[in-house]
Amino acid sequence: MSVVGFDLGNESCIVAVARQRGIDVVLNEESKRETPAIVCFGDKQRFIGTAGAASSTMNPKNSISQIKRLIGRKYSDPELQRDIAAFPFRVSEGPDGFPLVHARYLGEERVFTPTQLMAMVLSNLKGIAESNLNTAVVDCCIGIPVYFTDLQRRAVLDAATIAGLRPLRLFHETTSTALAYGIYKTDLPENDQLNVAFVDVGHASMQVCIAGYKKGQLKVLAHAYDRSLGGRDFDEVLFKHFAAKFKDEYKIDVYQNARACIRLRVACEKLKKVLSANPESPMNIECLMDEKDVRGFIKRDEFEQISAPILERVKGPLEKALAEAGLTTENVHFVEVVGSGSRVPAIIKILTDFFGKEPRRTMNASECVARGCALECAILSPTFKVREFQVNDGFPFSIAMSWKPDSQNGDNQQTVVFPKGNPMPSVKALTFYRSNTFSVDVTYVDTGDLQISPKISTYTIGPFHPSKGDKAKLKVKVRLNIHGVVSVESATMLEEEEVEVPVSATTEPPKDSAKMETDDTPNEAASGTDVNMQEAKAPADAAADGAENGAPNSEEKSVPMETDAKVEPSKKKVKKTNVPVAELVYGALGTTELQKAVEKEFEMALQDRVMEETKDKKNAVESYVYDMRNKLYDKYNDFVTAEDKEAFIAKLQEVEDWLYEDGEDETKGVYVAKLEELKKVGDPIEARYKEWMDRGPAIDQLAYCINSFREAALSKDPKFDHIEMEEKQKVINECSEAEVWLREKKQQQDALPKHANPVLLSSDIKKKAETVDRFCKPIMMKPKPAPKPQTPPQTPPTETSAGGAQTPEQQPQGAETAGEASEGGASESTGEQMETDKPEGTEAA
Repeated sequence: MSVVGFDLGNESCIVAVARQRGIDVVLNEESKRETPAIVCFGDKQRFIGTAGAASSTMNPKNSISQIKRLIGRKYSDPELQRDIAAFPFRVSEGPDGFPLVHARYLGEERVFTPTQLMAMVLSNLKGIAESNLNTAVVDCCIGIPVYFTDLQRRAVLDAATIAGLRPLRLFHETTSTALAYGIYKTDLPENDQLNVAFVDVGHASMQVCIAGYKKGQLKVLAHAYDRSLGGRDFDEVLFKHFAAKFKDEYKIDVYQNARACIRLRVACEKLKKVLSANPESPMNIECLMDEKDVRGFIKRDEFEQISAPILERVKGPLEKALAEAGLTTENVHFVEVVGSGSRVPAIIKILTDFFGKEPRRTMNASECVARGCALECAILSPTFKVREFQVNDGFPFSIAMSWKPDSQNGDNQQTVVFPKGNPMPSVKALTFYRSNTFSVDVTYVDTGDLQISPKISTYTIGPFHPSKGDKAKLKVKVRLNIHGVVSVESATMLEEEEVEVPVSATTEPPKDSAKMETDDTPNEAASGTDVNMQEAKAPADAAADGAENGAPNSEEKSVPMETDAKVEPSKKKVKKTNVPVAELVYGALGTTELQKAVEKEFEMALQDRVMEETKDKKNAVESYVYDMRNKLYDKYNDFVTAEDKEAFIAKLQEVEDWLYEDGEDETKGVYVAKLEELKKVGDPIEARYKEWMDRGPAIDQLAYCINSFREAALSKDPKFDHIEMEEKQKVINECSEAEVWLREKKQQQDALPKHANPVLLSSDIKKKAETVDRFCKPIMMKPKPAPKPQTPPQTPPTETSAGGAQTPEQQPQGAETAGEASEGGASESTGEQMETDKPEGTEAA
């Protein structure tokens, strides 16, 4: 399984993979660690990532960047409108109120959704990971900003599906940074909490996270953000400054030229980086516009002065995060700064003044999010065993559910299901008393963010038919999943049926109390209203948890909870019936639309692959023309006749001219056919040269083989004495035959010119050498026969201590003697005599 983390940045992306030795950031096709988040559409194919960045300057109107700012947002969003004004490509409003990006692709105007464009970027990142891991990549963890709404999170999940990925988690970027910071710390306190503030100033946004660390765990205490405060805002300030300056000095308006705008923005970004390390910096751009070279100069003080309105906004998220965490600056032990925009000295100064301590840079500012995502993916994946480290992330918004009362006359009722900071994932349950189908709305409440559309989704629950009574009791489960996406998971109708069960002598609870009927929902509060809400606990805690978590209601009664089911068996059986739930998510892709998007992406990827293969074949033809022409004048010169050489060179020149004229834009098959046509002429020349190069070593090898076996057969060496003379003569004859064959063939070959087809092939020589070796080796390597075992001389028997001297005629069998000796206490010399008798075939005792 793949364990990969993707940092989807606004400007660039980073891919990190988990290996046995740790987390590695992998390199793209240009051996760079960062890959631009750009999709450039051409007449024949798409260029994504590094290839897209290379094409963007020449093709600005079809180069789509900053896709992260477009995804999951309404076209009417004021922030989006400000972004669109600076984009060189065209963005229009779609029929559903969401943006559509226009680009010229395959010779016609096409429209793409931001989700499709994000999928293209993810496909490119997936390819980078696969080429490094040499395996298919499916499971991954994707970093997203903490401020992403439910719709934006769904859009990223859809983009991942289109790209063929299965995210195990959409991970908040600041939480990812906190994980990458804390998991390697071995000195975290066991009791006291270590509070660390992470300030991430990226390309387009600023995020602040305060995390509390204890041994083996981190808890996110607060999230805060500013969507439009990033490195690009400082670039924009410089851009506007120099655009006005050049208009006064050089009378050129860069706003009228998309390419000039891009070049000036790139120069401003470089200038900003220089000012981060130097007090002043010049700017020089050749032929910016109207063939005019421009020059500029700015000091860091002046840059900070014109950036003052942006710098003033830095404190906002810091103050909000501290207030939400309930901490003072003294309680924050360390401040970590990350993100590409955090290198501006003025930001560091503001952070130092605010926290009263110098911010630290112990982490790689650009790679920490990708590394944290890869770590989280490793934690969630069964592939790796990771050090025990618990991540307790909080949801950054408050989610409520609202519905109309059963009477349809009263005002909408609403209850907060997931308050701000709620753990992820989480399940809650609501109990409704309804007589027919009804709808509930999932909404944001108290966000304090005007850019967030309050409505998320609407769920229609029903139809259902209560068996008795006009109102049915329905339990509705609402899930906030690991990605931060809210959905109604299920609805169940609960009906009580009378059953004959003996009742024990226990006090019956009041009629309006509720039992803990399911593991997921451990308790229900009795309420006068038609809704109760309770927090789901783990199954193990379900029976033990008697605390109520009901919706606020002034008429709520004090209800004794049943704590032991065995003590008081119920007289009623609860029948559970699943009720259909229909989902409507505002702005999300439907299943059919998603499938169509997957098919479109497959078609475009196929077109890209065909074009890449076509380019490879065209390059192969071009390479063959240059290479063969050079060799014809050099090492192939003697292996082709003068007439054939001139004709072939003329043919090569003709193909070269065709490549740059009519053959500039042809199909893959045409290039393949053209290469085969050239090789029909070139391959025989190449083969003659190769034969000439290989023939000498092959002849030497055969001669060595013949001489070795002949010398061995004629040798008087004792090690060959066991081989019969007839066998040795066979070896000599075989060697002589091979030698005669070689001599004849070599004479024929030497008589031919180099440009003639050879009669003595190196392959034939090698076969002859193998034949000689196969015939002679078994004879000459024949092992010597094993020597026959010699019978030791028989010694006369000696006098034994038990019976005195005996003659051979009187000596009984060896086995009997040995037995008598053992019984009569034979001497040591007698035992030795018995040993010498063994080889003569007598049995041992």
